[in-house]
Amino acid sequence: DDPDDALGFDPWEVHGKRDKKTLIKEYNDHFKSNCDINSDMVNMTGIYVTCMSGLIELFGWDILLCAAGMDPEGFGEVTDRYASWIMQYFEALAESDTPVVMVHDDIVWTSGAFLHPDWYRRYIFPNYKKLFRPLIESNKKIIYTSDGDYTQFIDDIADCNVNGFVMEPLTDMQYIADKYGKTHSFIGNADTRVLLSGTKEDIYAEVKRCMDIGKKYPGFFMAVGNHIPPNTPVDNALYYNE
Repeated sequence: DDPDDALGFDPWEVHGKRDKKTLIKEYNDHFKSNCDINSDMVNMTGIYVTCMSGLIELFGWDILLCAAGMDPEGFGEVTDRYASWIMQYFEALAESDTPVVMVHDDIVWTSGAFLHPDWYRRYIFPNYKKLFRPLIESNKKIIYTSDGDYTQFIDDIADCNVNGFVMEPLTDMQYIADKYGKTHSFIGNADTRVLLSGTKEDIYAEVKRCMDIGKKYPGFFMAVGNHIPPNTPVDNALYYNE
């Protein structure tokens, strides 16, 4: 209900232990469903509330930002407790059938980091390494996704041994391509706003921008980096696809 409550929050007390067999079944069912629907695609299952996104879901923005601003170290301890709890899901993912895991975590917003970068490097990325370890040990491929502009953290995320990046148009795909294009996949980062309100010339230019960056690399997936909303003109979506 308030920042002090957030700083004392313990997910083990509130949410308790999950049954691993149930989690594995849920992941396997989701992966199988994806395979049945999309038989010719790279299919996966994954997790949306890895670390920061889980804290946003629990507290909401106002309480999260107040708690982190009042007591950065105390909020870091909350983050550590949450990471220890969400590890249950990563251990289940490691034992699931999927060869590819989508790890989603909105660590930034449109203008970049909303907490001090040093805080992320003390509390977010060390927890990523712990959480990702069972996935790596089980030979899963890790595809990392964050909304917003995470350009300043690209190297930190790569250091956590992910295999690919998904990004919105705000993140610098050229940097990823230049530094990691031969070793990692990367997915994006066409701007859905161009499809929504642009001309055919605008759409062509946006596709060309992305293709000029990514097409020469083996792991590039051309994609709209923040999805295509249902109010997009159908002709624009079809022209983009063409």
